[in-house]
Amino acid sequence: MNKYVKQLKEGILDNNPVLVQLLGMCPTLATTTELKNAVGMGLAATAVLVCSNLFISLLRKFIPKQVRIAAYIVIISGFVTAVELLMRAYLYSLYQALGLFIPLIVVNCIILARAEAFASKNKPLPSMVDGLAMGLGFTFALCLLAFVRELLGAGTVFGYQIPGYTPMVVFILPAGAFMTLGFLIATVQKIRSVTAERAKQKQTQGIKPASAAAEAASGEEEKA
Repeated sequence: MNKYVKQLKEGILDNNPVLVQLLGMCPTLATTTELKNAVGMGLAATAVLVCSNLFISLLRKFIPKQVRIAAYIVIISGFVTAVELLMRAYLYSLYQALGLFIPLIVVNCIILARAEAFASKNKPLPSMVDGLAMGLGFTFALCLLAFVRELLGAGTVFGYQIPGYTPMVVFILPAGAFMTLGFLIATVQKIRSVTAERAKQKQTQGIKPASAAAEAASGEEEKA
């Protein structure tokens, strides 16, 4: 169970596909003008990730290496079509808002990367957890970016107006998307750097007492 928790933590925080790996930039920048669009895009991609990882893992021993990428795309496109039809039937306004970016999930580099790097080499359950972790990480990054852009650019959160706030329209424009994403990535990298430095310091402090104790023990042996 611990390894699955570790997978989830890695996908959402430590190895986030957007904020750390810098994958899936097109939908990240294009669909984050509103928080509801970000949630819809993230959950759609998560559903495709989980299902495609499961089927690719189940079929990994039967897919020839020479045509594996084409086979992955066929599997992924089937689930993307299913998600698109479900959204068109039950979430038509969201379907219209996301537009072309729903079918483009087929060639989302996050999904292809997890199929090639993980699902094609691991058993079904870990592959599903990996898809869920990366999908939730993708959704988290989209929501974080959309929250900042919608709040600052439109003065709303999930469509609800913030009273007395004057929007800065630049944040819902393409330039605002690049600026916001750049600041978020820089913040994440700074946090990762500080965390790694602290871990290194703790490790160094742990080594010093151990070496001092070893030196003291060796000194006592020499005296004896």
